[in-house]
Amino acid sequence: MKFSCEKALLSTAVTVASRAVAVKSSIPAMEGILIETKDGLRLTGYNLETGIQVSVPAEVTEPGSLVLSARLFGEIVRKMPDDVVVFSSQGYMVNIKCGMSEFNILGTDPEEFPELPTVDQQNALTMDQPVLRAMIGQTLFAVSDNESRPIHTGSLFEVDDTGLTIVSVDGYRLALRHEGVAEKRGADAFSFVVPGSALSEVEKICSGEESVTITQGARHIMFQTGDTVLVCRRLEGDFLAYRNAIPRNNTIRVEVETRALLSSIERVSLIISEKLKSPLRCIFGDGVVDITTKTAIGDAADQCPISGDGQELEIGFNNKYLMDALKAAPAEKLRLEFTSGVAPCVILPAEGEENFIYMVLPVRLKAN
Repeated sequence: MKFSCEKALLSTAVTVASRAVAVKSSIPAMEGILIETKDGLRLTGYNLETGIQVSVPAEVTEPGSLVLSARLFGEIVRKMPDDVVVFSSQGYMVNIKCGMSEFNILGTDPEEFPELPTVDQQNALTMDQPVLRAMIGQTLFAVSDNESRPIHTGSLFEVDDTGLTIVSVDGYRLALRHEGVAEKRGADAFSFVVPGSALSEVEKICSGEESVTITQGARHIMFQTGDTVLVCRRLEGDFLAYRNAIPRNNTIRVEVETRALLSSIERVSLIISEKLKSPLRCIFGDGVVDITTKTAIGDAADQCPISGDGQELEIGFNNKYLMDALKAAPAEKLRLEFTSGVAPCVILPAEGEENFIYMVLPVRLKAN
């Protein structure tokens, strides 16, 4: 095998493919990147859960394939001078030259590398990268890390005539985002669940402005954008019937500036830590919300102006869960809806269409 490639392009491709490489594996080839040269140069990382394949423009003189340690190959390319990298192999011995630098390292048999699953297209949708990146970033925080309900360790993708809805839920909170899609192929409506670990990689590869195509197969999902393809397995099971879980006939409604409320909560949270946990006690009055908390260090209080009357509702929250929702909410002004101090708080945009909904379950407060 022999090819030459610009150092900057090769370095970026190795970094992207490395994200799907197994950190430790009983199969040594899985700690490596599969390098293939046929019509061009292709790099693949695969950990049996998620696979990332990147195509790179290169001048191929001799086709072939080989597996190299992802960590070592990545470090070598990164530290090379900015020039053309010339890569050649004889058997498993690899020679990498760039400028005045030269390395000879040992590769492994490509036959030992597991084959990336092929995705048989059932349904597909196309949308802009920035939109998908924002939707994932604004819902990923609510994905569960509890393996006892594996289906909730991913996000639900639901596609219908109105567009794409992404839902994440972890038993304490729910995050929902909805946007239109550029193109849809296959069934009128379809849904699937993508593992959270794969979605955080999808968010990283959606770094440009062009479109991304999501293809649903029988057992796998493929995200394709430009020269990069990510394949991951689908999660199977019954996802929460989220429409029934979100209370919408709430009697108490107030509006608040997102940044103002977040700043108040951040200030009060300064005395809360991993060791010193304590809920936020919020009292929603007429035109103002009082936020207090008390830990072994002391106590803290703050106020934030609101529009509307909260009818002196007293409700407790885990500060992190509430802050996560406020940080993710893509609106400057929010509407908070409640029915009682023990029912969920629903967070929506105060103006415009409801393209996001967050729900945070309250924490029981001890009597004063």
